[in-house]
Amino acid sequence: MIGDEAVISMTVHEGASVVRLRGDLGEDSAPGLAQALAAAVTQGASRTVVDLSQAEFADSSVLHALLDARKAHKAAGVALVLAGPLQVAIHRLFEVTGTATAFHMTDSLETALTC
Repeated sequence: MIGDEAVISMTVHEGASVVRLRGDLGEDSAPGLAQALAAAVTQGASRTVVDLSQAEFADSSVLHALLDARKAHKAAGVALVLAGPLQVAIHRLFEVTGTATAFHMTDSLETALTC
C-alpha cells in the first residue's frame, strides 16, 4: 500500500509505556514494532498502550508482532491496551482475522491510559 512512511515511537506517559504507530505499517515495520513492544514490557510500567490512531494500514506481520507482544505482556503481568480510533484498514485487519477479541481495545489514548 502506498501512503505515509511508517513511524514507530515510544514514550512514557502517566506511568504507562506508549508505543505510537503512524503511517503504513508492514513487513519492514514489524521488527521495529516488536523491538519497541519488547522494550516496553521490561520498563516496569503496569501497562503498555499501543496508539493506533495514526496508523493507516497494517499487515499480518504487524498483527503477528502485536500477538507476540500480547503473550509477553501477559507473562510479565503487564497490561497491553490498543488505542484508537482505528482507521478502516486497521479495524478490518482485526475483523477479518478474528483477533479483535484477543486484545483490550479502547476508542482513545486517554481512555487506554486510565482503564
